[in-house]
Parts: sequence; C-alpha cells; structure tokens
Amino acid sequence: MPSRKIRKNCAVLHRLLWALFVAQALASVVVDPPYPYAVGWLPFLAAAALGTGLSVTARRAAAGVPREPVEVGPPVTGVWSALNSPADRVPSHGTRAYGQAYAIDIVAEDPDRPRPAFAALAPLARRPDAYPAFGAPLLAVADGTVVHAEDRQRDHLGRASLPALAYLLLVESAARSLAGPRRVTGNHLVLDLGNGTYAAYAHLRRGSLRVRPGDRVTAGQPLAACGNSGNSTEPHVHFQLMDGPDLDTARGVPFTWRGVGVPRNGETFSVSEDVVYSA
Repeated sequence: MPSRKIRKNCAVLHRLLWALFVAQALASVVVDPPYPYAVGWLPFLAAAALGTGLSVTARRAAAGVPREPVEVGPPVTGVWSALNSPADRVPSHGTRAYGQAYAIDIVAEDPDRPRPAFAALAPLARRPDAYPAFGAPLLAVADGTVVHAEDRQRDHLGRASLPALAYLLLVESAARSLAGPRRVTGNHLVLDLGNGTYAAYAHLRRGSLRVRPGDRVTAGQPLAACGNSGNSTEPHVHFQLMDGPDLDTARGVPFTWRGVGVPRNGETFSVSEDVVYSA
C-alpha cells in the first residue's frame, strides 16, 4: 500500500486539480480560454481518476488490516441521539476520506429545550444557540496527548430548511472539500491515545478549547465545547478513531463507548459521569 507521504501528496493534488477545473470553468464564463475546449476537461478527468484510485486504495487497506473495536469512554455526558452511525453502515458517512469510516455524529436531546424542527421554507436558518448541543462540554475519551487543536473558525447558522440544506450540499460542501479537511471538520481536536490510535473531535465551538498541542489529558477531562463550525447542518459532535493524526492520510478505526457501545441511527442514549470517569 502507498506510504502516508504518497497518500498525502495525492490527496493534495486531487484537491488542486478540482480547484483548477472549477476556476477555469468560472473564468470561461467571462473570457474565452487560450486553449481548445477539450483541454479544459483534463483537470476534471485527472481528478476523477485520482479520486477513484484513492478510494479503491482506502477500501483495500481497510479490508486487509481488520481491527477489533477500541473501547474508550463516551465524549459527552447527558442524553444524546446518534446519527450517521457505523452500527448501521460502514463507511458511516459514505466515505473513508479523512479517517471517518467509523465516525459517528450525535446530537443533544433536552426535553426542556428540544431541537428546532426542520422547516420546508422558513425560517431559512437558526442561530446555533437554539440547539441544545451548542456549548455542551466535550470530554477526553481516554488518557492521551493533544497533537492538534484549533478553534478560530466561526460557528455558522444551523441549516434548518430545504433551501439552506440545498445550499450546504451543492455549494458550501463543495467549496469546503476543495479547501481541505480542516474546512470540512471546522474547529477540531486530535488526541494521541497510544498504540497507534488517535481520537478526533470535529465542529468545535469557536474559542472553546481548554487544551493545546502537547498537553497531556486524562479520561473525562473537559477539552472544548460542541459547536457548529465546518461542514455541519446543526450543532453536533462528530467523533472518530483513526490510525494517524493527519486527516488526509488516516484510516478509520472502529470504536465502542464504555457503557454505551455503538448506538444505532436514531437511538437515544444516556451517559452519566460515572461511566465517563470509570477505567
């Protein structure tokens, strides 16, 4: 299998080819390109071929190196529901890119302040603090070392309607993908748990980090807060385990949460502090 350096270079080249194709397509609306029309499709064809190669390589690597689920503590306390769970399908988010083959999304459930309902047309969007997950503390799932942490990207509005969701899927998601994994994950944190396993938390709240790279953390320690940065429809926790710290080259690692397991899509679960802090 290709080395991590080669995979990294291929991932970057893949994004550059797509960016080149999009840029020249937009420019051609204003001016005629100084080359034949067919030449303009070469970056598209190269990007498609490279993307297919990366996808096939990732599938073969996952099939060739099976791993047992790694047990860690839950990253939250309280009542939550699961979305895009690896208990229902793998890859859980429809792709193995960015080490998210076994990733899970969870949203907070609060009977006193329920999540806003999805609307057909209005309101188009909602403030992130309208959702009970926004600002919820995120906890270390095990003892480890912080290898990456950033929280300067903004928390955008929740995509609470069909027009807003269409904009996210057709425009914003494509732009974020061209910009690379940090714009997809938004504010995020990566922990080295040892034994070749890393934990990633995505879509953190801006300015909420309590740790920085190099810090040692213990299981249950508050790390940051749930936000709505990056490629996100509403405030939620995106959590995953992977085999390396670089999202461009990491492969997903299956997990199980102590006392919870792996909740299925739509399953509501509750986590007490006793579960988080137990070894």
